[in-house]
Amino acid sequence: MDTIPLDYATLRLLWWLLLGILLIGFAVMDGFDLGIATLLPAVARTDEERRIVLNVIGPVWEGNQVWLILGGGAIFAAFPPLYAVSFSGFYIAMFLILFALILRPVGFKFRSKVPDPRWRAAWDWSLFVSGLVPALVFGVAMGNVLLGVPFHFDETLRIFYEGGLFGLLTPFALLCGLVSVAMLLMHGANMLALKTSGEIAVRARRYGTVAALATALLFVVAGIWVARLDGYALQVAMDPAGSSNPLAKVAVAQPGAWMENYARWPLTWLLPVIGVAAALASAALLRAGRAGLAFLASSISIAGIILTEGLATFPFLLPSSTQPGSSLTVWDASSSHMTLFIMLLATALFLPIILLYTAWVFRVLRGKVDQTGMGRNPNAY
Repeated sequence: MDTIPLDYATLRLLWWLLLGILLIGFAVMDGFDLGIATLLPAVARTDEERRIVLNVIGPVWEGNQVWLILGGGAIFAAFPPLYAVSFSGFYIAMFLILFALILRPVGFKFRSKVPDPRWRAAWDWSLFVSGLVPALVFGVAMGNVLLGVPFHFDETLRIFYEGGLFGLLTPFALLCGLVSVAMLLMHGANMLALKTSGEIAVRARRYGTVAALATALLFVVAGIWVARLDGYALQVAMDPAGSSNPLAKVAVAQPGAWMENYARWPLTWLLPVIGVAAALASAALLRAGRAGLAFLASSISIAGIILTEGLATFPFLLPSSTQPGSSLTVWDASSSHMTLFIMLLATALFLPIILLYTAWVFRVLRGKVDQTGMGRNPNAY
């Protein structure tokens, strides 16, 4: 290990940060796709308007979904126990997300095949489902991370999960789901206001303003609720460079534990403030007709909201509600030192390529989407 220039603890921390960046990238890039799909029945009243809305996201959704694949791949390679527990325990929830995400390409491909209004309406509602379900389920999942998940390991590190789908749907988790839906509706409406004109843009500004205000309000309510929750804390300090054994620690559930990091580092209160302030700024900018700046503000709000939860739970990745000592943390759920370093080198190479490609695609597709452009494009939806 002496040949690796970064120590184990630093690499673990870097991959915790990178995982947060990938989650933010997914929420920002694919988030507006999900938000626009959810807004489809509200902002588009005619078939022509619906085609315009779909052509805002049609050319980019596949590229944006790369961030979801990157996030899942990062969890699998950098934090294998987290991948095993979350993808096994949340199996039905993951299946719902997968089903919804499969509906999206099928809806895009089949909607325009038949001119019958009933056929197209059915696919429009399927696209609505493909946006709403992932937005809601992702938020519910993040809420359950704060509540703790009913799993534990035995002495051989076999995983035992004791919950079910309906056990995840607690009032607090559903509130987090609503935060997620409102956040992505805000983001999607900003993109629609930026890329369309006429009545669609007017409706997008109206719904986007309401969604931004709802995001700020729901996030504040969720924050107050979190302060009263039983969080999780380590009773004995862990060795950041220790072995990846989730059972080699002592952790407990205790009231207010999720606020300890903010008490320890007061400047971190800027993160939730940014989440709320940027959402309010998004609403104001959207009403002022500054859709581009509103989209930037909603992106910053998304980053602030995600980072707020990430910092609150650090160093926990997935707490166990039934056996706190089995909780997964940054320090005991990672891959080996060498694996993390090789992955970091690969990320340093490929992540800039993805960013440059994404920037190039959006530069090529800049400008408004309208009926004239769709008429020239044989692949328009």
